[in-house]
Amino acid sequence: MMNLLTTYAQRWTAIMAMLGVVFFFSCNDEDLSKPDTSRDDIQVVDVTTHDGRPFQLPESQHTKGRYTAGPGGGVMMQAFYWDVPAGGTWWNTVKGKVTSWGNAGIDAIWLPPASKAQNGPYSMGYDPTDYYDFGNYNQNGTVETRFGSKTELQSLINKAHTENLQVYADIVLNHNSGGQSEYNQYTNSYTWTDFTGVASGKFTRSQHDFHPNWVDNNDEGVFGGFPDLCHEVPYVQDWLWGRSDAVAKYYKNTMGFDGWRFDYVKGFAPWVVNTWNGAVGGFSVGELWDSDVNYLNWWANEANSSVFDFAAYYRMNDAFDGNNLNRLNDDMMWKRNPYKAVTFVTNHDTDEIWNKMLAYAYILTHEGYPCIFYQDYESWLDKNKLNNLIWIHNQKATGTTSILYTDSDEYIARRNGYGGNPGLVVYINNSNSWKERWVPTNWSNTQIKDFTGHSGWYPTTQGDKWVKIQCPPNSYSVWSPNI
Repeated sequence: MMNLLTTYAQRWTAIMAMLGVVFFFSCNDEDLSKPDTSRDDIQVVDVTTHDGRPFQLPESQHTKGRYTAGPGGGVMMQAFYWDVPAGGTWWNTVKGKVTSWGNAGIDAIWLPPASKAQNGPYSMGYDPTDYYDFGNYNQNGTVETRFGSKTELQSLINKAHTENLQVYADIVLNHNSGGQSEYNQYTNSYTWTDFTGVASGKFTRSQHDFHPNWVDNNDEGVFGGFPDLCHEVPYVQDWLWGRSDAVAKYYKNTMGFDGWRFDYVKGFAPWVVNTWNGAVGGFSVGELWDSDVNYLNWWANEANSSVFDFAAYYRMNDAFDGNNLNRLNDDMMWKRNPYKAVTFVTNHDTDEIWNKMLAYAYILTHEGYPCIFYQDYESWLDKNKLNNLIWIHNQKATGTTSILYTDSDEYIARRNGYGGNPGLVVYINNSNSWKERWVPTNWSNTQIKDFTGHSGWYPTTQGDKWVKIQCPPNSYSVWSPNI
Protein backbone atom coordinates (compact mmCIF):
# COMPACT_ATOMS: atom_id res chain seq x y z
CA MET A 1 0.00 0.00 0.00
CA MET A 2 2.76 2.45 0.89
CA ASN A 3 4.59 1.67 -2.35
CA LEU A 4 1.43 2.41 -4.27
CA LEU A 5 0.88 5.62 -2.35
CA THR A 6 4.46 6.74 -2.87
CA THR A 7 4.35 6.01 -6.57
CA TYR A 8 1.14 7.94 -7.02
CA ALA A 9 2.45 10.87 -5.04
CA GLN A 10 5.41 11.12 -7.40
CA ARG A 11 3.43 10.66 -10.64
CA TRP A 12 2.59 12.93 -12.16
CA THR A 13 -13.13 27.20 -28.57
CA ALA A 14 -10.23 27.77 -29.97
CA ILE A 15 -7.39 30.13 -29.07
CA MET A 16 -9.05 32.88 -27.07
CA ALA A 17 -9.31 36.40 -28.35
CA MET A 18 -5.97 37.39 -26.94
CA LEU A 19 -5.46 39.78 -29.84
CA GLY A 20 -8.21 41.71 -28.15
CA VAL A 21 -5.86 42.81 -25.38
CA VAL A 22 -6.60 46.47 -25.01
CA PHE A 23 -4.62 49.57 -24.27
CA PHE A 24 -5.60 50.98 -20.93
CA PHE A 25 -5.94 54.66 -20.36
CA SER A 26 -6.73 56.74 -17.29
CA CYS A 27 -5.84 53.67 -15.17
CA ASN A 28 -5.35 54.36 -11.52
CA ASP A 29 -3.03 51.54 -10.42
CA GLU A 30 -1.89 53.19 -7.23
CA ASP A 31 -2.05 51.18 -4.05
CA LEU A 32 -5.37 52.10 -2.49
CA SER A 33 -6.08 52.04 1.21
CA LYS A 34 -9.80 52.33 0.48
CA PRO A 35 -11.98 52.42 -2.64
CA ASP A 36 -12.06 55.52 -4.79
CA THR A 37 -15.61 56.94 -4.53
CA SER A 38 -15.07 60.10 -6.56
CA ARG A 39 -16.82 59.06 -9.77
CA ASP A 40 -20.45 60.03 -10.23
CA ASP A 41 -21.32 56.80 -12.05
CA ILE A 42 -20.33 54.63 -9.09
CA GLN A 43 -22.63 53.91 -6.20
CA VAL A 44 -20.96 52.62 -3.06
CA VAL A 45 -22.56 50.43 -0.42
CA ASP A 46 -21.04 49.08 2.75
CA VAL A 47 -18.62 46.25 2.07
CA THR A 48 -19.06 43.64 4.76
CA THR A 49 -16.50 41.09 3.66
CA HIS A 50 -13.36 42.97 4.64
CA ASP A 51 -14.00 43.34 8.37
CA GLY A 52 -13.59 39.75 9.47
CA ARG A 53 -17.25 38.78 9.48
CA PRO A 54 -18.09 35.51 7.69
CA PHE A 55 -18.79 35.79 3.99
CA GLN A 56 -22.49 35.27 3.22
CA LEU A 57 -23.76 34.19 -0.17
CA PRO A 58 -26.27 36.78 -1.40
CA GLU A 59 -29.78 35.51 -0.83
CA SER A 60 -30.63 35.78 -4.51
CA GLN A 61 -27.77 33.37 -5.27
CA HIS A 62 -28.99 30.54 -3.05
CA THR A 63 -30.21 27.64 -5.15
CA LYS A 64 -33.02 25.46 -3.95
CA GLY A 65 -33.96 21.94 -4.88
CA ARG A 66 -32.15 19.50 -7.10
CA TYR A 67 -29.34 20.51 -9.43
CA THR A 68 -30.56 22.15 -12.63
CA ALA A 69 -28.24 23.17 -15.42
CA GLY A 70 -27.40 26.86 -15.69
CA PRO A 71 -26.27 28.70 -18.82
CA GLY A 72 -22.61 28.22 -17.87
CA GLY A 73 -22.81 24.45 -17.39
CA GLY A 74 -21.96 22.41 -14.33
CA VAL A 75 -19.13 21.68 -11.94
CA MET A 76 -17.62 18.30 -11.04
CA MET A 77 -16.80 17.22 -7.49
CA GLN A 78 -13.90 14.84 -6.89
CA ALA A 79 -15.71 12.99 -4.13
CA PHE A 80 -12.70 11.51 -2.34
CA TYR A 81 -9.11 12.14 -1.32
CA TRP A 82 -6.16 9.86 -0.74
CA ASP A 83 -6.64 7.60 2.29
CA VAL A 84 -10.25 8.47 3.02
CA PRO A 85 -11.37 6.72 6.23
CA ALA A 86 -11.29 2.93 5.93
CA GLY A 87 -13.96 0.68 7.38
CA GLY A 88 -16.51 0.67 4.60
CA THR A 89 -18.17 4.00 5.41
CA TRP A 90 -17.20 6.22 2.49
CA TRP A 91 -20.09 5.47 0.12
CA ASN A 92 -22.53 6.43 2.87
CA THR A 93 -20.53 9.56 3.67
CA VAL A 94 -20.75 10.74 0.08
CA LYS A 95 -24.41 9.77 -0.13
CA GLY A 96 -25.10 12.11 2.76
CA LYS A 97 -23.61 15.04 0.86
CA VAL A 98 -25.02 14.77 -2.67
CA THR A 99 -28.17 16.73 -1.89
CA SER A 100 -26.24 19.75 -0.60
CA TRP A 101 -23.76 19.45 -3.45
CA GLY A 102 -26.58 19.44 -5.98
CA ASN A 103 -28.15 22.47 -4.31
CA ALA A 104 -24.80 24.24 -4.55
CA GLY A 105 -24.61 23.66 -8.31
CA ILE A 106 -22.47 20.53 -8.56
CA ASP A 107 -23.63 18.47 -11.54
CA ALA A 108 -21.44 15.34 -11.23
CA ILE A 109 -19.35 13.39 -8.74
CA TRP A 110 -16.17 11.44 -9.50
CA LEU A 111 -15.79 8.38 -7.27
CA PRO A 112 -12.59 6.41 -6.53
CA PRO A 113 -12.02 3.00 -8.16
CA ALA A 114 -14.96 1.00 -6.85
CA SER A 115 -13.99 -2.64 -7.39
CA LYS A 116 -11.96 -4.99 -5.17
CA ALA A 117 -8.22 -4.41 -5.21
CA GLN A 118 -5.17 -6.25 -3.89
CA ASN A 119 -5.03 -4.47 -0.54
CA GLY A 120 -8.64 -5.29 0.19
CA PRO A 121 -10.08 -3.18 3.04
CA TYR A 122 -7.10 -0.79 2.93
CA SER A 123 -6.86 -0.17 -0.81
CA MET A 124 -7.77 3.06 -2.55
CA GLY A 125 -8.61 0.90 -5.56
CA TYR A 126 -5.73 1.68 -7.90
CA ASP A 127 -4.41 -1.90 -7.66
CA PRO A 128 -7.46 -3.67 -9.16
CA THR A 129 -7.97 -7.43 -8.87
CA ASP A 130 -11.61 -8.16 -9.74
CA TYR A 131 -13.51 -5.62 -11.81
CA TYR A 132 -16.84 -7.20 -10.85
CA ASP A 133 -16.40 -7.29 -7.08
CA PHE A 134 -17.87 -4.07 -5.64
CA GLY A 135 -17.81 -5.27 -2.07
CA ASN A 136 -19.99 -8.36 -2.49
CA TYR A 137 -17.38 -11.18 -2.56
CA ASN A 138 -15.05 -12.38 0.16
CA GLN A 139 -11.62 -12.00 -1.41
CA ASN A 140 -8.36 -10.19 -0.65
CA GLY A 141 -9.20 -10.38 3.04
CA THR A 142 -12.55 -8.63 2.96
CA VAL A 143 -16.08 -8.60 1.62
CA GLU A 144 -16.56 -4.83 1.54
CA THR A 145 -14.05 -2.58 -0.18
CA ARG A 146 -12.42 0.25 1.74
CA PHE A 147 -15.42 2.35 0.72
CA GLY A 148 -18.30 -0.01 1.51
CA SER A 149 -20.53 -2.66 -0.03
CA LYS A 150 -22.02 -3.04 -3.50
CA THR A 151 -25.45 -2.31 -2.04
CA GLU A 152 -24.18 0.92 -0.47
CA LEU A 153 -22.52 1.97 -3.73
CA GLN A 154 -25.69 1.40 -5.71
CA SER A 155 -27.66 3.33 -3.10
CA LEU A 156 -25.23 6.25 -3.45
CA ILE A 157 -25.52 6.21 -7.24
CA ASN A 158 -29.31 6.09 -7.06
CA LYS A 159 -29.35 8.98 -4.58
CA ALA A 160 -27.09 11.06 -6.82
CA HIS A 161 -29.41 10.41 -9.75
CA THR A 162 -32.45 11.56 -7.78
CA GLU A 163 -30.57 14.82 -7.19
CA ASN A 164 -29.87 15.07 -10.95
CA LEU A 165 -26.12 14.48 -10.48
CA GLN A 166 -24.15 12.21 -12.76
CA VAL A 167 -21.66 9.71 -11.31
CA TYR A 168 -18.25 9.10 -12.89
CA ALA A 169 -16.30 5.89 -12.24
CA ASP A 170 -12.51 5.87 -11.86
CA ILE A 171 -11.33 3.17 -14.26
CA VAL A 172 -7.87 1.57 -13.99
CA LEU A 173 -7.11 -0.23 -17.26
CA ASN A 174 -3.33 -0.07 -17.44
CA HIS A 175 -2.43 -2.61 -14.76
CA ASN A 176 -3.80 -5.25 -12.40
CA SER A 177 -2.67 -6.51 -9.01
CA GLY A 178 -3.50 -9.31 -6.61
CA GLY A 179 -3.06 -12.25 -8.98
CA GLN A 180 -1.47 -15.56 -8.05
CA SER A 181 1.99 -16.64 -9.10
CA GLU A 182 2.34 -18.75 -12.23
CA TYR A 183 5.18 -19.88 -14.47
CA ASN A 184 5.24 -17.46 -17.39
CA GLN A 185 6.32 -18.91 -20.71
CA TYR A 186 6.98 -15.41 -22.12
CA THR A 187 9.40 -14.35 -19.40
CA ASN A 188 10.74 -17.78 -18.42
CA SER A 189 10.06 -16.84 -14.81
CA TYR A 190 7.26 -16.75 -12.27
CA THR A 191 4.93 -13.74 -12.49
CA TRP A 192 1.84 -12.61 -10.56
CA THR A 193 -0.42 -12.91 -13.58
CA ASP A 194 -2.84 -15.67 -12.63
CA PHE A 195 -6.27 -14.09 -12.13
CA THR A 196 -8.20 -17.24 -13.02
CA GLY A 197 -9.52 -17.52 -9.47
CA VAL A 198 -11.21 -14.10 -9.12
CA ALA A 199 -14.31 -14.51 -6.98
CA SER A 200 -16.76 -13.07 -9.49
CA GLY A 201 -15.68 -15.62 -12.09
CA LYS A 202 -15.73 -12.84 -14.70
CA PHE A 203 -12.79 -11.59 -16.78
CA THR A 204 -10.39 -14.26 -15.60
CA ARG A 205 -6.86 -13.50 -16.80
CA SER A 206 -3.52 -15.19 -17.15
CA GLN A 207 -0.03 -14.60 -18.53
CA HIS A 208 -1.46 -14.50 -22.06
CA ASP A 209 -3.34 -11.28 -21.27
CA PHE A 210 -0.37 -9.23 -20.01
CA HIS A 211 2.85 -7.88 -21.51
CA PRO A 212 4.98 -9.52 -22.75
CA ASN A 213 2.83 -12.10 -24.52
CA TRP A 214 2.04 -13.65 -27.87
CA VAL A 215 0.84 -10.30 -29.26
CA ASP A 216 3.44 -7.78 -28.13
CA ASN A 217 6.29 -7.30 -25.68
CA ASN A 218 5.08 -3.95 -24.35
CA ASP A 219 2.82 -0.97 -24.89
CA GLU A 220 3.13 2.71 -24.03
CA GLY A 221 3.97 2.29 -20.35
CA VAL A 222 4.02 0.20 -17.18
CA PHE A 223 3.17 1.37 -13.70
CA GLY A 224 4.58 0.40 -10.31
CA GLY A 225 5.82 -3.00 -11.46
CA PHE A 226 2.26 -4.31 -11.69
CA PRO A 227 1.25 -6.79 -14.44
CA ASP A 228 0.62 -4.65 -17.53
CA LEU A 229 -2.68 -5.46 -19.24
CA CYS A 230 -2.43 -6.02 -23.01
CA HIS A 231 -5.33 -4.34 -24.77
CA GLU A 232 -4.35 -5.82 -28.14
CA VAL A 233 -5.57 -9.26 -27.05
CA PRO A 234 -9.08 -9.91 -28.46
CA TYR A 235 -10.11 -11.69 -25.25
CA VAL A 236 -9.17 -8.61 -23.19
CA GLN A 237 -11.08 -6.30 -25.54
CA ASP A 238 -14.13 -8.54 -25.38
CA TRP A 239 -14.19 -8.48 -21.59
CA LEU A 240 -13.44 -4.76 -21.27
CA TRP A 241 -16.09 -3.46 -23.67
CA GLY A 242 -17.21 -6.02 -26.24
CA ARG A 243 -19.56 -8.58 -24.70
CA SER A 244 -22.95 -7.80 -23.14
CA ASP A 245 -21.56 -8.19 -19.62
CA ALA A 246 -18.21 -6.51 -20.35
CA VAL A 247 -16.70 -4.30 -17.68
CA ALA A 248 -17.80 -1.07 -19.40
CA LYS A 249 -21.36 -2.27 -19.91
CA TYR A 250 -21.65 -3.74 -16.41
CA TYR A 251 -20.50 -0.46 -14.86
CA LYS A 252 -23.01 1.49 -16.94
CA ASN A 253 -26.03 -0.80 -17.21
CA THR A 254 -25.89 -2.69 -13.90
CA MET A 255 -24.13 -0.29 -11.53
CA GLY A 256 -25.50 2.88 -13.11
CA PHE A 257 -22.32 4.89 -13.73
CA ASP A 258 -22.72 7.77 -16.20
CA GLY A 259 -19.12 8.44 -17.17
CA TRP A 260 -15.48 7.64 -16.74
CA ARG A 261 -12.23 8.97 -15.35
CA PHE A 262 -9.44 6.91 -16.91
CA ASP A 263 -6.36 6.45 -14.74
CA TYR A 264 -2.78 6.74 -16.04
CA VAL A 265 -3.61 6.95 -19.73
CA LYS A 266 0.06 7.40 -20.56
CA GLY A 267 0.29 3.65 -20.04
CA PHE A 268 -1.74 2.64 -23.10
CA ALA A 269 -2.78 3.97 -26.49
CA PRO A 270 -5.66 6.47 -26.79
CA TRP A 271 -7.61 4.11 -29.08
CA VAL A 272 -8.45 2.09 -25.94
CA VAL A 273 -10.41 4.98 -24.44
CA ASN A 274 -11.88 5.85 -27.83
CA THR A 275 -13.16 2.29 -28.30
CA TRP A 276 -14.51 2.10 -24.74
CA ASN A 277 -16.38 5.37 -25.26
CA GLY A 278 -17.73 4.15 -28.57
CA ALA A 279 -19.07 1.01 -26.91
CA VAL A 280 -20.89 2.59 -23.96
CA GLY A 281 -20.82 6.39 -24.32
CA GLY A 282 -20.96 8.75 -21.37
CA PHE A 283 -18.66 11.56 -20.31
CA SER A 284 -14.99 10.66 -20.06
CA VAL A 285 -11.78 12.35 -18.92
CA GLY A 286 -8.25 11.02 -19.04
CA GLU A 287 -5.46 11.51 -16.52
CA LEU A 288 -2.65 12.45 -18.89
CA TRP A 289 -0.16 13.89 -16.43
CA ASP A 290 1.71 16.27 -18.71
CA SER A 291 1.89 20.05 -19.12
CA ASP A 292 2.53 19.89 -22.90
CA VAL A 293 -0.62 21.37 -24.46
CA ASN A 294 0.12 19.78 -27.82
CA TYR A 295 0.26 16.36 -26.19
CA LEU A 296 -2.91 16.95 -24.16
CA ASN A 297 -4.84 18.14 -27.21
CA TRP A 298 -3.56 15.30 -29.39
CA TRP A 299 -4.56 12.70 -26.82
CA ALA A 300 -8.02 14.20 -26.29
CA ASN A 301 -8.73 14.14 -30.01
CA GLU A 302 -7.34 10.64 -30.50
CA ALA A 303 -9.22 9.28 -27.48
CA ASN A 304 -12.43 11.20 -28.19
CA SER A 305 -12.33 12.24 -24.56
CA SER A 306 -11.82 15.17 -22.26
CA VAL A 307 -8.48 15.44 -20.49
CA PHE A 308 -7.36 17.03 -17.24
CA ASP A 309 -5.75 20.39 -17.98
CA PHE A 310 -2.38 19.89 -16.33
CA ALA A 311 -1.04 22.79 -18.40
CA ALA A 312 -3.44 25.15 -16.62
CA TYR A 313 -2.65 23.52 -13.29
CA TYR A 314 1.07 24.23 -13.54
CA ARG A 315 0.56 27.73 -14.99
CA MET A 316 -1.76 28.58 -12.08
CA ASN A 317 0.90 27.39 -9.67
CA ASP A 318 3.43 29.65 -11.38
CA ALA A 319 1.00 32.55 -11.39
CA PHE A 320 -0.57 32.49 -7.95
CA ASP A 321 2.24 30.99 -5.87
CA GLY A 322 5.06 32.34 -8.03
CA ASN A 323 3.61 35.87 -7.96
CA ASN A 324 3.55 36.28 -11.71
CA LEU A 325 0.04 36.48 -13.13
CA ASN A 326 1.54 37.02 -16.59
CA ARG A 327 1.88 33.22 -16.70
CA LEU A 328 -1.88 33.09 -17.23
CA ASN A 329 -1.19 34.32 -20.78
CA ASP A 330 0.50 30.98 -21.54
CA ASP A 331 -1.10 28.24 -23.60
CA MET A 332 -3.46 25.87 -21.79
CA MET A 333 -5.77 23.07 -22.81
CA TRP A 334 -8.91 25.11 -22.10
CA LYS A 335 -7.68 27.71 -24.59
CA ARG A 336 -7.04 25.08 -27.26
CA ASN A 337 -10.12 22.97 -26.79
CA PRO A 338 -12.39 24.11 -23.94
CA TYR A 339 -14.97 21.40 -24.54
CA LYS A 340 -12.35 18.73 -23.80
CA ALA A 341 -10.56 20.44 -20.90
CA VAL A 342 -11.25 19.57 -17.26
CA THR A 343 -9.65 22.21 -15.07
CA PHE A 344 -8.70 21.62 -11.43
CA VAL A 345 -6.80 23.15 -8.51
CA THR A 346 -5.99 20.03 -6.47
CA ASN A 347 -6.55 16.29 -6.69
CA HIS A 348 -5.76 13.15 -4.69
CA ASP A 349 -2.28 12.89 -6.22
CA THR A 350 -0.99 16.46 -6.29
CA ASP A 351 -1.55 19.54 -4.15
CA GLU A 352 0.98 22.20 -5.17
CA ILE A 353 -1.13 25.36 -5.34
CA TRP A 354 -1.34 27.20 -2.02
CA ASN A 355 -3.22 30.31 -3.12
CA LYS A 356 -6.24 28.19 -3.86
CA MET A 357 -9.10 30.69 -3.75
CA LEU A 358 -7.53 32.73 -6.55
CA ALA A 359 -7.07 29.53 -8.52
CA TYR A 360 -10.71 28.52 -8.00
CA ALA A 361 -11.79 32.03 -9.00
CA TYR A 362 -9.83 31.46 -12.20
CA ILE A 363 -11.19 28.04 -13.19
CA LEU A 364 -14.77 28.81 -12.14
CA THR A 365 -14.95 31.93 -14.31
CA HIS A 366 -13.11 30.56 -17.35
CA GLU A 367 -13.85 28.00 -20.01
CA GLY A 368 -13.44 24.29 -19.44
CA TYR A 369 -15.20 21.90 -17.05
CA PRO A 370 -14.04 22.79 -13.50
CA CYS A 371 -13.47 20.10 -10.88
CA ILE A 372 -13.52 20.87 -7.14
CA PHE A 373 -11.53 18.75 -4.70
CA TYR A 374 -13.43 17.21 -1.77
CA GLN A 375 -11.13 18.43 1.00
CA ASP A 376 -10.92 21.93 -0.44
CA TYR A 377 -14.70 22.12 -0.37
CA GLU A 378 -15.51 20.25 2.83
CA SER A 379 -12.51 21.06 5.05
CA TRP A 380 -9.82 23.42 3.87
CA LEU A 381 -11.45 26.44 2.21
CA ASP A 382 -14.47 28.69 2.75
CA LYS A 383 -17.43 26.68 1.45
CA ASN A 384 -19.63 29.79 1.13
CA LYS A 385 -17.09 31.46 -1.13
CA LEU A 386 -16.77 28.31 -3.23
CA ASN A 387 -20.55 28.08 -3.48
CA ASN A 388 -20.64 31.68 -4.63
CA LEU A 389 -18.08 30.93 -7.36
CA ILE A 390 -20.01 27.82 -8.39
CA TRP A 391 -23.13 29.95 -8.74
CA ILE A 392 -21.21 32.51 -10.80
CA HIS A 393 -19.85 29.74 -13.02
CA ASN A 394 -23.24 28.18 -13.61
CA GLN A 395 -25.14 31.44 -14.12
CA LYS A 396 -22.68 33.94 -15.60
CA ALA A 397 -19.59 32.25 -17.08
CA THR A 398 -20.69 31.98 -20.71
CA GLY A 399 -19.13 32.66 -24.08
CA THR A 400 -15.58 33.02 -25.30
CA THR A 401 -12.81 34.57 -23.25
CA SER A 402 -10.89 37.80 -23.86
CA ILE A 403 -7.88 38.54 -21.66
CA LEU A 404 -8.02 42.28 -21.00
CA TYR A 405 -5.01 42.97 -18.80
CA THR A 406 -2.17 41.16 -17.05
CA ASP A 407 0.88 42.06 -15.05
CA SER A 408 2.69 40.30 -12.24
CA ASP A 409 -0.05 41.12 -9.72
CA GLU A 410 -3.23 41.66 -11.73
CA TYR A 411 -5.29 39.66 -14.18
CA ILE A 412 -8.53 40.76 -15.82
CA ALA A 413 -10.51 38.72 -18.33
CA ARG A 414 -13.94 38.95 -19.92
CA ARG A 415 -16.37 36.15 -20.71
CA ASN A 416 -18.24 37.49 -23.72
CA GLY A 417 -21.61 35.94 -23.02
CA TYR A 418 -23.77 33.63 -25.11
CA GLY A 419 -27.43 33.12 -25.96
CA GLY A 420 -28.60 36.27 -24.23
CA ASN A 421 -26.49 35.69 -21.12
CA PRO A 422 -24.31 38.80 -20.61
CA GLY A 423 -21.15 37.04 -19.40
CA LEU A 424 -18.81 38.61 -16.87
CA VAL A 425 -15.53 40.37 -16.14
CA VAL A 426 -13.25 38.74 -13.58
CA TYR A 427 -10.53 40.70 -11.78
CA ILE A 428 -7.87 38.79 -9.82
CA ASN A 429 -5.49 40.72 -7.58
CA ASN A 430 -2.46 38.91 -6.12
CA SER A 431 -1.02 42.01 -4.42
CA ASN A 432 -1.39 43.28 -0.86
CA SER A 433 -3.39 46.39 -1.74
CA TRP A 434 -6.60 47.42 -3.48
CA LYS A 435 -6.40 47.86 -7.25
CA GLU A 436 -8.56 49.64 -9.82
CA ARG A 437 -8.64 49.47 -13.61
CA TRP A 438 -10.62 50.84 -16.50
CA VAL A 439 -11.79 47.95 -18.66
CA PRO A 440 -13.82 47.52 -21.86
CA THR A 441 -17.04 45.54 -21.37
CA ASN A 442 -19.77 44.38 -23.71
CA TRP A 443 -22.36 46.50 -21.96
CA SER A 444 -23.27 50.11 -22.78
CA ASN A 445 -24.84 52.42 -20.18
CA THR A 446 -25.43 49.49 -17.86
CA GLN A 447 -25.14 49.29 -14.10
CA ILE A 448 -22.92 46.40 -13.03
CA LYS A 449 -21.97 44.92 -9.67
CA ASP A 450 -19.46 42.53 -8.15
CA PHE A 451 -21.31 39.25 -7.68
CA THR A 452 -18.80 38.04 -5.09
CA GLY A 453 -19.73 40.82 -2.67
CA HIS A 454 -16.06 41.72 -2.25
CA SER A 455 -16.63 45.23 -3.65
CA GLY A 456 -19.47 47.57 -2.77
CA TRP A 457 -19.29 49.50 -6.03
CA TYR A 458 -22.24 49.66 -8.43
CA PRO A 459 -20.64 51.42 -11.42
CA THR A 460 -22.41 52.24 -14.68
CA THR A 461 -20.64 51.54 -17.94
CA GLN A 462 -20.07 54.44 -20.31
CA GLY A 463 -21.60 54.73 -23.75
CA ASP A 464 -18.42 53.27 -25.22
CA LYS A 465 -18.79 50.31 -22.79
CA TRP A 466 -15.74 51.15 -20.68
CA VAL A 467 -16.00 51.13 -16.89
CA LYS A 468 -13.79 51.38 -13.85
CA ILE A 469 -13.75 48.34 -11.55
CA GLN A 470 -11.81 47.40 -8.44
CA CYS A 471 -10.47 44.35 -6.64
CA PRO A 472 -9.44 43.89 -3.00
CA PRO A 473 -5.96 42.65 -2.07
CA ASN A 474 -5.17 38.96 -2.45
CA SER A 475 -8.65 38.38 -3.75
CA TYR A 476 -10.95 38.61 -6.78
CA SER A 477 -14.10 40.32 -7.99
CA VAL A 478 -16.56 39.26 -10.69
CA TRP A 479 -18.61 41.90 -12.49
CA SER A 480 -21.78 41.54 -14.52
CA PRO A 481 -24.97 43.55 -15.18
CA ASN A 482 -27.01 44.11 -12.04
CA ILE A 483 -29.99 42.05 -13.14
